[in-house]
Amino acid sequence: MGKFIITKRKNEEYQFNLEASNGQVILTSEGYANKAGCKNGIQSVKNNAPTDSRYERKVSKNDLYYFNLKAGNGEIIGKSQMYASSGGRYNGIESVKNNAPEALIIDETI
Repeated sequence: MGKFIITKRKNEEYQFNLEASNGQVILTSEGYANKAGCKNGIQSVKNNAPTDSRYERKVSKNDLYYFNLKAGNGEIIGKSQMYASSGGRYNGIESVKNNAPEALIIDETI
């Protein structure tokens, strides 16, 4: 089972990573000013992850593949790691779809 890990950045913003069951980070959030906003972001990922149209598939300037997960309002709620192939990106999206809805939330800022 996947898990969301809430941490604090050096600039004091909160963020979360979604980890697959193997511990690999598959999605990283933006920074949030407070923990409540971060938790709302996690809920948004849980809600939007199953919907394929919420994934924006991209290619970086150095030809690596990645994706953004967007909320219904078009705002980016998470970004993936970089992948060497479109197949890797596809697997990453499928992993988010499978892991996010039931993922545990672990708060490492307590």
